[in-house]
Amino acid sequence: MASHFSGVLQLTDLDDFITPSQECVKPVKVEKKKGKSVAKIQIEDDGSYFQVNQDGGKQKLEKAKITLSDCLACSGCITSAESVLITQQSHEELLKVLHNNKASDTEQKVVVVSVSPQSRASIAAHFDLSSSEAGRRLTSFFKGLGVHYVFETSFSRTFSLLESQREFVERFQRKEQDSKVLPMLTSACPGWICYAEKTHGEFILPYVSTTRSPQQMMGSLVKGYFAEQQGLSPQQIYHVAVMPCFDKKLEASRSDFYLSEAETREVDCVITSGEVQKMLEEKNVSLNDVEPAPLDTVLSSVSGDEFLNHSGSGSGGYLHHVFTYAAKQLFGEEVKELTYKTLKNKDFQEVTLERDGVVLLCFASTYGFRNIQNLVQKLKRGKSPYHFVEVMACPSGCLNGGGQVKPSPAQNPKELLQKVEELYKAERLLSPEEDTHVAELYQSWLHGVGEEKAKELLHTHYHTVQKMTNGLAMKW
Repeated sequence: MASHFSGVLQLTDLDDFITPSQECVKPVKVEKKKGKSVAKIQIEDDGSYFQVNQDGGKQKLEKAKITLSDCLACSGCITSAESVLITQQSHEELLKVLHNNKASDTEQKVVVVSVSPQSRASIAAHFDLSSSEAGRRLTSFFKGLGVHYVFETSFSRTFSLLESQREFVERFQRKEQDSKVLPMLTSACPGWICYAEKTHGEFILPYVSTTRSPQQMMGSLVKGYFAEQQGLSPQQIYHVAVMPCFDKKLEASRSDFYLSEAETREVDCVITSGEVQKMLEEKNVSLNDVEPAPLDTVLSSVSGDEFLNHSGSGSGGYLHHVFTYAAKQLFGEEVKELTYKTLKNKDFQEVTLERDGVVLLCFASTYGFRNIQNLVQKLKRGKSPYHFVEVMACPSGCLNGGGQVKPSPAQNPKELLQKVEELYKAERLLSPEEDTHVAELYQSWLHGVGEEKAKELLHTHYHTVQKMTNGLAMKW
């Protein structure tokens, strides 16, 4: 059955987003014996593997056991049918840390939860609340469990948008010297990044933005700036991100986001919107019955008791903000409103800036793997007209992520998605350039815009990943 959700990592019965579910490619080491001819592999009904020799003898093989850091995001997937345990990326792990905090006086962790606006909108739709009201009640729920701080990733996304804007203008200005700087492809979607690294690595990666996603921006903020402000080491903080997407678990597990000196990840655990709903059910709590709590403003974009959001798409608004910034910086054009032209389908849209009949900027948003594959083929044939593309693996983008709260049996999935979109877009808008708190952090924490510390903490690199090399899988 076809799925509308990204399924690089599957904790339920979702299908893989590239092909139907297959066996994981991570190999099992098989001891070869001299003199033995080639054997066959037989898979029993219970999923166990046997090596069948030419003489008919059978030898049971050990199944591969993998962790998130082993996962290649290949054309196979981690399914509920496989005996794969994911121990570091689940709400059970968060509850275990909270339990240990209560049970021990010595080994205390400061627990920080960062909630994405897409997750907040999904949970709000489920409980028929406004997005900000859901956020206040989630803050209360988490703190009732023992969480110390609850932040919101619209704040860290402001850094992502500002860095993306500056990166695009810099790329555009050197497009004559380097043919692989444009189009700039967004990097906030880990499902798309997994696919790019594994499938089109050396060709596609030069086009991919180096700007960190909001999740990993928040990781840098929490384990860097916030830790310094609190007088804590990064290892003393347990940082949880609530995201609309299973693939974000893989992103947090990348070695690029591991702090070697502190021996800790920037984001220790990722749980999905659906897992938060499961936590509420397990505690026998309805969010409607939870008393709202004041919002933590240290690393959140808020005004009073309301959250602030960004213009543009439900996937972060990258196209909107980079387009308006580039139009002004490069061509002196003030763009008040963007006109989107739908191409083959609603998940492939185009925006252009023209002057005297000449196209100055051509941007696109490309959601879902069918559209992504079309984009990549255009690039390979040298027929892409775009300067910038907002790329997302899930059809309809992040608001429709595979980790969002599922519709009830009585709900129409399309109507639920529409409700989530309306709640997300109902929040007050804040221009990234107008966020004074972010501007202050650029000066006090990063020593200024474009400085080396900003490049180190707000950007990352991506790597070619091969499926198999001499029988061995290569990790991130």
